[in-house]
Amino acid sequence: MNLFDDLRDGLTFGALAGLVGGLIFGIAMIQIDLLTEVASIIRAESNAVGFLLVMLFAAIIGAGFGALVWQQRSSAGELLFWGAAYGFLWWFLGPLTLQPLLLGNGLAWDVHAAQDAFPTLPGYIWYGAVTAMALLFFHSRIKLTRETKTRINPGTLLRGIFSGLFASSLLGVFLSSQGELMITSAMMTQDADSQQLAWFVTLLIGLLAGLGFALLYPRPPAGLGAGLIRGIVYGYFWWIAGALTILPLLGGKGLAWSLTATLDNFATLPGYLLFGAVLGFFYRWIGWVRRLLFSDYIPSANQEGPGALGLRALGRGVLAGIIGGLLFSVVMVQIGFLPAVASLVGSSSMITGFLVHLVIANIIGVTYAFLFRRHSFDISSALGWGLSYGFVWWILGPLTLMPILLGVGLQWTLDAATAAFPNLIGHLAYGSGLGITFYILEARYNPWWITRTQIQEERSVRHLEQLTTSAPALWTLTLMIALTIPILLGM
Repeated sequence: MNLFDDLRDGLTFGALAGLVGGLIFGIAMIQIDLLTEVASIIRAESNAVGFLLVMLFAAIIGAGFGALVWQQRSSAGELLFWGAAYGFLWWFLGPLTLQPLLLGNGLAWDVHAAQDAFPTLPGYIWYGAVTAMALLFFHSRIKLTRETKTRINPGTLLRGIFSGLFASSLLGVFLSSQGELMITSAMMTQDADSQQLAWFVTLLIGLLAGLGFALLYPRPPAGLGAGLIRGIVYGYFWWIAGALTILPLLGGKGLAWSLTATLDNFATLPGYLLFGAVLGFFYRWIGWVRRLLFSDYIPSANQEGPGALGLRALGRGVLAGIIGGLLFSVVMVQIGFLPAVASLVGSSSMITGFLVHLVIANIIGVTYAFLFRRHSFDISSALGWGLSYGFVWWILGPLTLMPILLGVGLQWTLDAATAAFPNLIGHLAYGSGLGITFYILEARYNPWWITRTQIQEERSVRHLEQLTTSAPALWTLTLMIALTIPILLGM
């Protein structure tokens, strides 16, 4: 089959998949009463016209998605994240860019306009995800690939279920510790004091999410770090699917996509993100342990032993953590946060805070080295993984671990996130410096017993493999999630 045939099939089946996604999106737009806003593009006020326009646009956008990914041999999990990223992108391109331009209102690139358009964001993410899964269905019928035919055995399903239940148990403990566990039961019933129902719903979400992750990734994604980032994006999707969509629908309250409803559920967002991170990491870790214990894999003679590799990664992580920490310290000085860091050791001195900050930066740098070793193959991938890891530590740091260490408990509230927003900028700066520095140090390593040609060839192969997975979509989604935080905070 030539390139023209592939493009034709991608456009055709992408348009069909887009219609499936558009149907879900259109029904959701009826629920939130926004079809007339779509119809206003052609100066109409009819819901029927709005629905037809939604389906037309869905087919066109779906055709574009099909053309982009049709030739990839993507698994279900990879395609899901590409679809979610594509839907997220079209939220920026649609209601914030093209729609106001067509209405003659100019670009709507301010926070107020984004808040007005926020109720459609979950719909665009749902559209992208459903379109991706529909395209996978058509793709598996036309081009049976090895990835889409991966057999799912009971052990894989059990690993997913166990990971999901473990992660949801932690989520339940965290939410219960700050009195937010009842949010899950309140979404489904007026009896907001039903702790048994809240725990049941939380564990059920964990079971379903773990099972879904196993179905998406019968073969655990390569790398603990990649599993962690996949998990945090997966957790965000479950926040959209669970907290904002399925649970309120089951409770007969309709979609909780309005800005007000989303803010009411904001306390669960950090929980879902960490829930997904634990699920993705634990699922990959179980696969790694299983392979370590039961695999007959013998390392190549060209490879160093794990001890030498670990020491080298440790040194790179320490230096990369220092560079990232120095970048972060610029933000911390500007916002006067160093005394708060110093309070972790019972001091209020800026110098003490700076030293404690560098120690923490080094510890995080070391964890990055072991989680993301051999993950970066150019500056863009290093920046992508680094920014993603920095965002993870914004959730783990000022909102979770730091308040726990200070004895005030979790701070997953809207007010706490607003106060910690400057730290988000600092964590992203830290992650970018960490990722790029670690990549530069790792790329310079050239063992004398391996020729440079061999190293370049191996890196090229790994780089190509990474680009054909959902790694770029993961970086994009993580950054987009971070960008929506100030919209929710009203900044």
